[in-house]
Amino acid sequence: MKRYLIFGAIGPLVGGFLMLFATTVASGYWTETNWSEIGKFLGAFVKTLQYSYLFGIVPALMFGAIDDILYHVKRVSFVARILLVGAIGFAASELIYGSRGPDTGVMQFLLYGLVGLVPAMLSSWLAHRYADVPQPVHST
Repeated sequence: MKRYLIFGAIGPLVGGFLMLFATTVASGYWTETNWSEIGKFLGAFVKTLQYSYLFGIVPALMFGAIDDILYHVKRVSFVARILLVGAIGFAASELIYGSRGPDTGVMQFLLYGLVGLVPAMLSSWLAHRYADVPQPVHST
């Protein structure tokens, strides 16, 4: 249960921030950066946070379920689990958001891929750190 709480709390928060960042970078908003522009960006993030949770809670819980399934596969180490969940998050967010807007290219591919990669890997690592039960070691 802790795993799903971690994914549900962290995923939409970080994913929403990265989605807003990717959208602003792709639109050319960050060409001239100063403190007032950063303040406007953070203000927009706070105002849209409720929508990040509204639209991001189901995908985050789906990644939590994938992480939970991989946790129960004994041959998959926690590092491989974190990398697999991150790769699935990258592929899913790139598939969903990669064709947004008129631009296509490597930068857009990476920016929208990071929207799924970072929250999935961060949540998976936190779930490993705080939700996984240590397995007893058996000698043979």
